[in-house]
Parts: sequence; C-alpha cells; structure tokens
Amino acid sequence: MEHMRRLWTIMLLAVLTACPALTACSASGGAVKPTAAVQADAAPGEPKDVATGLSVPWGIAFLPGGDALVTERDTARLLRVTPAGQVTELATIREARPDGEGGLMGVAVKDQQVFLYYTAENDNRIVRYRLAGDALTDERLLVRDIPKGGIHNGGRLAFGPDGFLYATTGETGDQDLAQQRDSLGGKILRMTADGAPAPGNPFGTLVYSYGHRNVQGLAWDPSGRLYASEFGANTYDEVNLIKPGGNYGWPEVEGRGDDPRYVNPILTWPTSEASPSGMAYAGGSLWVGALRGERLWQIPLGADGSAGSPVAHFTDRYGRLRAVATAPDGSLWVGTSNKDGRGSPRPGDDRLLTVTPS
Repeated sequence: MEHMRRLWTIMLLAVLTACPALTACSASGGAVKPTAAVQADAAPGEPKDVATGLSVPWGIAFLPGGDALVTERDTARLLRVTPAGQVTELATIREARPDGEGGLMGVAVKDQQVFLYYTAENDNRIVRYRLAGDALTDERLLVRDIPKGGIHNGGRLAFGPDGFLYATTGETGDQDLAQQRDSLGGKILRMTADGAPAPGNPFGTLVYSYGHRNVQGLAWDPSGRLYASEFGANTYDEVNLIKPGGNYGWPEVEGRGDDPRYVNPILTWPTSEASPSGMAYAGGSLWVGALRGERLWQIPLGADGSAGSPVAHFTDRYGRLRAVATAPDGSLWVGTSNKDGRGSPRPGDDRLLTVTPS
C-alpha cells in the first residue's frame, strides 16, 4: 500500500508538470512550483464509522463539548451526534423545502446559538435559534431572499476567526446573478450574528466576494486566510483564496483566466476528479470532499497561502463525499452523500466517518 501511495504521488507530480488540467497557481497568476514545505508527506489514518444509516448529511458544526450538529438535506432533520456515535434528532425544520440541490444545508454554532441555512418555499434563508438542552428555541430570521434553485444552490455556513458569520450562495443556474453585486446569488456573504452586514464589508452590504458559480466549502488557515471550494461547469473545479471585494470571474471565466479583472484560483481540477463540496483545514492542509470524484482531497498549504500538490485519498472507497469538518480534537469528520439521487448507496449509507489527518 505504501509503495502504491508513493507511486501515485510521483505520477500526480508528473501530471502537474505536464498538464494544466490539475494545477496549482498563485492568486496573482504566477505558477507555483511545489516545494518540500507544501507536500503531503504522510497519508491520513484509517477512517472509522461514527454514525451510519443517515440521509445526505450536508453540514457539520461542533458544540463546545465535542458533539456535532449535523443537517440532513433531504429530510430537513437537525441531528446531534456524539463522538461515540449516539444520534439524537433535535428538530425537523418544517419551513425547509427540499428539492434538487436545496433543503436543509449549512449549520454553524456560536455561544449556544445555532445558525441554519435552508431552502424555503420561495427563497433560501439564514435563521438563528438558541440551543436549550436538546431543543431549538427563539427562532429569528436573519437573511431572506437569497435566490433558490434546483441547481447551484450554495448553502455553507461558518464562523470566521474574526467572529463574523460567512455564507455561500449559488447563482441557481442564472449565471448573470454572479456578477450583479446587488444580488445575493453567486456570492460569499459576511454578516454579524444578527444578520447585518459585517463592519468593513467591501460594498457596505452583505456581499464579501462575488463572481462565484456555486461555493460549498469554506475554511481558514491559522493566519486567518479564507479559502473556498467552488463547482465549475464542464472543465474546471476550483479552490480560491478569498479577498474582500474580489471578483472570481464566473461566468466570464471558468478556472484560470489570467484576466486582471478577476482573481485566479490557487488550484483547479478536472470536474471528473472533484465536484468539491465541504472543506476543512487541519494539519497544514485543506481537506476537500469530492462528490463526482468520490475521494478526499488533501491540499498542502505553503506559508504564503499557496497550494502545493494535491493528493487524493480513499478514491472510490466510500462514494460521494460532501461534508468535511474539523472536530475539536483535531480529527476530520467526513460525510458521504450517496443517497442524494446521484450516488449508489452502499450498506450503512449515508455515514459519518472520522479520520486522523496526516
């Protein structure tokens, strides 16, 4: 197995040198030559089941005690999952309307408050609750009128190191929305815990960055840099280093464009190898769940935030991987998405796995 892993790494480096289809590049457009400091030197540990028999776990957020809150997109259930694998249903979000890529999606936690992103009858919404024991109380609607669609529906929530809530939205198949700064579609949003535009937002609105097709992963490195994973169309999926006010090019550019109006991704893949969804930071790398690619990608990061050579783990072993989050103990929790209508469910699906990063 070790021999095969080393052989795969050598082959991957050869592809990176010869072909731009799988490439790391700087945000300013220059090519990055991977160095020893940004290589994945060891494989992650063997995955272990935390919970099985779930249905499209979409988002994972951890409570201070180590339990996880997990959303199921298509059932609209919010679950509490302990590290020992005990699963408790906290609520079913009655206002959620699962359809296509919509439903109950992002979840974030701060100070015993729970934030959910879900698809309602006519829009996508961000709602805040208070967690009292195993009950959700004090519901408050924070953001409404986020465009909804059967495709490209966004939905990730996460608190950044600055204390503000970030949300990702898709352009719902209406490409023009991504470039319209007065639309909430095709954006990364940044807000206070009350849903107001965060101080310092580049346009004085909720919009933090734009020109996105469908972002479903957010992660920060120890220096506070924000990264986002984004679905491409037919050619390139992306990881982007997010700057306030940055225009990431969609629909004018898919992948690397070298157009000064748009920010280049730091990494691209062929869409057959990724369809990147959830993302987390751990152990010096970004970890990205691939849906169509059916693998967990590890992307080592340089001290300057550049991307090293990506390494694939567990390819075709667990099917479609969507949810990825870093637990308080430093392990990764990864959720499969084989019951989402595009996968092939296996015994025990959908499941949450725990993985020790390298």
